[in-house]
Amino acid sequence: MENQPLDQTDSRKDQKHLISRNLEIRHLRRHWFHDDTEQKSSSEHDLSHKKARHKGTYVGCFINNETEHALGGTILYDFRKMTSALCQDTCSESGFRYAGLEYGAECHCGNRVCSRRARGEDCNLYCRGEKGSRCGGVGRMSVYRVEDRLPGQRRYRTVHYHGCYKKPQNSTADFLIQTPGPTHTPQQCIETCTDKDLPLAFLRGQDCFCSHVPFLFTIQMNEQEYMCERSNQTNHSSPYDLDYYWVYSTPVLDATCKERTFLPQKSSTLVALSSFPGAGNTWLRHLIELATGFYTGSYYFDGSLYNKGFKGEKDYWQSGRVICVKTHESGQREIEMFNSAILLMRNPYRSLMAEFNRKCAGHLGYASDVHWRSKEWSEFVDSYSSWWVSHALAWLRFAHRLLVVHFENLQKDLTSQLKTITAFLNTSIPEERLLCTESNRDGHFKRSGSRSLTFDPFNPEMRARIDEYIRTVDKALRDRNLDGLPQEYMPR
Repeated sequence: MENQPLDQTDSRKDQKHLISRNLEIRHLRRHWFHDDTEQKSSSEHDLSHKKARHKGTYVGCFINNETEHALGGTILYDFRKMTSALCQDTCSESGFRYAGLEYGAECHCGNRVCSRRARGEDCNLYCRGEKGSRCGGVGRMSVYRVEDRLPGQRRYRTVHYHGCYKKPQNSTADFLIQTPGPTHTPQQCIETCTDKDLPLAFLRGQDCFCSHVPFLFTIQMNEQEYMCERSNQTNHSSPYDLDYYWVYSTPVLDATCKERTFLPQKSSTLVALSSFPGAGNTWLRHLIELATGFYTGSYYFDGSLYNKGFKGEKDYWQSGRVICVKTHESGQREIEMFNSAILLMRNPYRSLMAEFNRKCAGHLGYASDVHWRSKEWSEFVDSYSSWWVSHALAWLRFAHRLLVVHFENLQKDLTSQLKTITAFLNTSIPEERLLCTESNRDGHFKRSGSRSLTFDPFNPEMRARIDEYIRTVDKALRDRNLDGLPQEYMPR
């Protein structure tokens, strides 16, 4: 959608005031944005290290590169000070049998070791948070066997239920590996397929099958649940009922979307991935990288995000090697440096709380009740709520070519939203990669669960101000002949 001029007849004065207000608080914003989060997170990790229990047995040093992957399960980057004990505990608690450490900071989990042994001296890097303990090397992984959990006791964070699917008519059953045992629950089937290092689990009645072929079950083939329920009956009325399966993704990463690279040729077009802090920019970057296979970049540098696998984080933002560039800037000059932009928006109440959590407790933590009741929170809302509206108005006004995406719509309808985003990026997604992206939609940086406050952190004065900002942005969107904000944003 090309830019259309905003009708500012009635709101020019208000918007100038908001932009002016934005400039006044820029110094305060930078204080918030570059605060002592690193120090707080480090102290929290130090405490977690003390609680970690060393329960594993060292197996050896193994090759881990682009052609040989030692462990095929979850990969965890979100530890600033990695230790072997912390990695082992993490893998054990996720239901895996092996933990592997690489580059002194990366933790890998899996249920079988799939690569060749390397020389013991090749694992020559010490763990970042544990001097004297080896944590792999370059392309080499130190592997430990961790404590086993009994069947049915494992808990997987990255399991995803796809729905009820019909087996394609032009396929054979060869791609399905039937597992032994008279009966299976979904939990048992997922465990069995995870043990086999296969990314997909299929349940037909109480029969469990595993596979590594995702493209035979495409997104469009999703059926009504009752078709799978019919196949769950003891006496099948027809062989037709045997063609329906409940489909789950296991924690084993599908190689289809595991590998990511920089663009093969430098692009002369710069695409911004712009958002207000706390709107889900990191999550959308994760989705774009999985779906396209290309790294995203950043106008800034965040070492913790680099450690989580966002390798484009260290690349110069104007290099042309990344598919889009994260930015929170909202000045005219910074906006016009980009040829086009994806503007990610989120309900300001949710964005403010998410960013305050990050500010107080890091990317994965939660602010305490003391923080929410402090003067710090009221100053934060005063500063950041006006930034939320001025950020949106500026990108709507100055962006050369713009796609507006709402965080809430991504949550509700990920597949169609990703297709729209990748089309805007002039990239097509194979069906199997889209399925793989949906399977791994959360990544490994999402806050676990949700911490519900026992009180409303927004007082009436805050709500009145934020509600007025919501109305202002909604009008600006409609003035550009775009859809307004989702109904759930609107004041009631």
